[in-house]
Amino acid sequence: MTRLRRWWTRRSLRLRITLVVGVVAVVALVLLSRLGAGLVASTLTGAADAELRGQATTVAADLRTGGAAAAGPGIRIVDTAGTPVDGRGPLPLRDSEIHRLAGGAAITTFGDGEFRRWLAVPAVVPDGSTRLVVASGTLVGGATLLARAAVGFLLAALVVAAVIAVAAWAATRAALRPVDRMRAAAAALPPGARLPLPESRDELRALAEEINGLLARRDDAVTRLERFTGDAAHELRSPVASIRAQAEVAVAHPDPALADDTLRAIADEAQRLTTMLSDLLALARADAGRRAAAEPVDLVAAVRAAASRLPAAGPVVEVVAPAPATVAAGPGEVALVLDNLLGNAARYARTVVRVAVLPAGRWVRLIVDDDGPGIPEDDRARIFDRFTRLAPEHAVDGGGAGLGLALVDGLVRGRGGTVVAGAAPGGGARLEVRWPVAG
Repeated sequence: MTRLRRWWTRRSLRLRITLVVGVVAVVALVLLSRLGAGLVASTLTGAADAELRGQATTVAADLRTGGAAAAGPGIRIVDTAGTPVDGRGPLPLRDSEIHRLAGGAAITTFGDGEFRRWLAVPAVVPDGSTRLVVASGTLVGGATLLARAAVGFLLAALVVAAVIAVAAWAATRAALRPVDRMRAAAAALPPGARLPLPESRDELRALAEEINGLLARRDDAVTRLERFTGDAAHELRSPVASIRAQAEVAVAHPDPALADDTLRAIADEAQRLTTMLSDLLALARADAGRRAAAEPVDLVAAVRAAASRLPAAGPVVEVVAPAPATVAAGPGEVALVLDNLLGNAARYARTVVRVAVLPAGRWVRLIVDDDGPGIPEDDRARIFDRFTRLAPEHAVDGGGAGLGLALVDGLVRGRGGTVVAGAAPGGGARLEVRWPVAG
């Protein structure tokens, strides 16, 4: 069975359709041929039964009146057990066949190369006993007729099935020709081009539209990857160049008094490079959809933990959580999102960062406000693009690489949530995250 299945799956679609249609046609036509041969046999036996019944009825009528029955060569008179009462030899029938005749059924026997039809008509004679008038006759040419009808029907069925299989092959070939042309066109498509759409609105047009959509998504992904790669290379070059320059200066002009400052600057740039690489890795994993299974995460506790990780010298962090809130996500990604949101707010805030955790039906709202310069309305959508930095001169520590909010957006949307930017009531920036509630 496995070998047959393997052979079947390796055949072309055109051949498989033709074989299925051909086999179904052969089976259906053979059954139809058998039905036709049965109808011919039924017609033949029906005509013979009518003639024999007429003969037997005439003889039975004579027996009922006590007259002498004129039994011919095809007429026999027996009792209900099948014993002849006409003075002739026994019937060439088995007991079971005689019982069937007595029950009113007609039978067909075959012997000496011919079919013979039998039926019986009961007659009650004047002494009260029951006789059976058995009439029989040869179905002249019946065997030959049935044989020829069966062979003729079978040959006709095979010929018609062959014609249907050839028609199925031709129809399948014609139906798949546009697919072959579409395949050839797809193989020859230059970058950025799309498949031509057929005029008819059928399955082929739907297939072409889906392929064009796939090509559009591929081109968009390639474009984003190229832009991301270029931006990443540009951003990574800055800290690497800074580390190299400071190291070369330290080697060319060794000065013990400046050694601590140089090493501290190198360590800061290395930390910046490490953070950037970690964000790039997290973004790559989010883009690939590789994330842990969602589990309940206490968002209030996670917010308090993220606030405790902020530098003590920074702005004051106020946490407002009127009710417990549990979101469906991964603990690590929740911590990463909160670190980026609170770190971004602390970088631009002047004195205070306010964080609110508000359950809202099937969602949990996380609102982070600061009292910094705020985000211009025209820039509130593009701040979630990668390597986007707005007015880094307003940041307390000079700003990051522009990956934090892009990472927040990717992680939150990956769990079915949303993140938007707006204005805080005090005039600063507001970032609002909506996470799905666990369970």
